[in-house]
Amino acid sequence: MAAVTAEPRSGSDKLTEPAPARWAIIAVSVAFLVLFLLLPLAVVLIEALRQGLGSWSLSVVAPDTLAAVRLTLLVALVSVPLNMVFGVAAAWCIAKFRFPGKNLLVTLIDLPFSVSPVVSGLIFVLLFGAHGWFGPWLKAHGIQIIFTAAGIILATIFVTFPFIARELIPLMQEQGSEDEEAATVLGASGWQTFFRVTLPNIKWGLLYGVLLCNARAMGEFGAVSVVSGHIRGKTNTLPLQVEILYNEYDFSGAFAVASLLACLALLTLGLKVALEWQGRAERRAARRWG
Repeated sequence: MAAVTAEPRSGSDKLTEPAPARWAIIAVSVAFLVLFLLLPLAVVLIEALRQGLGSWSLSVVAPDTLAAVRLTLLVALVSVPLNMVFGVAAAWCIAKFRFPGKNLLVTLIDLPFSVSPVVSGLIFVLLFGAHGWFGPWLKAHGIQIIFTAAGIILATIFVTFPFIARELIPLMQEQGSEDEEAATVLGASGWQTFFRVTLPNIKWGLLYGVLLCNARAMGEFGAVSVVSGHIRGKTNTLPLQVEILYNEYDFSGAFAVASLLACLALLTLGLKVALEWQGRAERRAARRWG
């Protein structure tokens, strides 16, 4: 009996799902996005403006809300640059070098992803609270961390530090270390190699990681809620201000403040799309001229 062999498929003869299956998948995806993303966003904006633009502006410029905005921006301005320095250094070490404990370092970087933010906040309370491990020493030296902006910054740094490192590690591993080795052979110093070779190669991934880190820093609730103490005008960030207003049945004010966070999310999304477009355009230009 002659052997039966399958003919190879041509490039245009590809296996695809039937049309009804494709349309069903698209319909489910669109319905999911509308129900769990677009609809909640629309509700926030509609409720924020239900009583008019004047009521919205009064809620936004209230002293406690402005204090929450300032604290939120302060936390982001401190935590994001620190995480950027750590993320670049960690990604550089992991992607470019071999050393004992490398896998342990990668695991520790992923730790905030697996630990609940509330648990993270409790850890800081156990460490720096009045009855924590370092509490008595801090109190004796007149230093207070919990229920202050310092505690909020520390908690935010902990829950956001994986974002930049995790964005850069696969990118730098894919790029390899040939460019850095070539620069070193040509006589470049370590800093020259970093600023003229490494940093230009990772700039789009770095900007994308900074964007994600900043979005999480401004929207963090769980860990910040534990360490803040909910002191009006002092330790309330924007998410905490939304919770307080909602619990006081000031629904209009709560949705007005929530709309600020929604606008920040939309701005972050727009910047993300712009960065991705710019990165693709630069890669296409590099391939064209390369």
